[in-house]
Amino acid sequence: MNIYLTGATSGLGEHLAYKYAKRGAFLALSGRRKEKLTDVSKKCEELGGKVVTYCLDVTDQHATKESIQDFLSKVANIDLVIANAGYGFVDRIHKGDPTELNKVIDINVNGVINTVVPFMPSMIKNDKGHIAIIGSVASHFAWPGAGAYAASKHAVKALSKSWRRTLPKNVDVTLICPGFVKSEMTDSMGTMTPFMIGTEDGVNRIVKALDKKKKMFIFPFIWKLVIALEGPISFFMSMPFRNNHKKNRNKL
Repeated sequence: MNIYLTGATSGLGEHLAYKYAKRGAFLALSGRRKEKLTDVSKKCEELGGKVVTYCLDVTDQHATKESIQDFLSKVANIDLVIANAGYGFVDRIHKGDPTELNKVIDINVNGVINTVVPFMPSMIKNDKGHIAIIGSVASHFAWPGAGAYAASKHAVKALSKSWRRTLPKNVDVTLICPGFVKSEMTDSMGTMTPFMIGTEDGVNRIVKALDKKKKMFIFPFIWKLVIALEGPISFFMSMPFRNNHKKNRNKL
């Protein structure tokens, strides 16, 4: 099985690499941190996988496309592309600086496009392939303080739906929508991580969903209920943010 995976240096990406390495997959792993990428690569090889690595930022369209062309030159076909690289940031809109919000959009939306689209000609030609996009429950639910993140994840939900309807029938597209799964990103969020599950648990669920070629997979189940009750829940969630604005008015 030939797999291209972004964001392979931590969290879900790292552990997805280990999971597929145990299956003997040929893995193309990309990430920004060279030393960490090397460590993950070595462990994957110890677990039984074959690995090539690409140290790059998914927002770099040229570098990402070059890595994809290089990997395609090594394999007869691509079986699975996992667009996992992502970035989260609390919207500090009271500061009036859109820099970090733009970064969220760039990595989470353009990064997915840069990762997936260059593989499409090969998938169309071979009439096979599987695209997996790591979205979020935020693809369905916009909670206070995370507008840019939710916007980016709503965008990839739209991309996944459109691509599924545009590509040949034998090219599958799966949108994975996890709640909070333990990672470096969730570690930095403190207590703002309800219903969090372990990394290994999350990876096992994702791999099962991909094996079944599901169109969309939201987990854990409780998030389906939260999404259904978005209106009243978001009202109560917004109260601390609105109250905080009152405290900060004199500081603006």
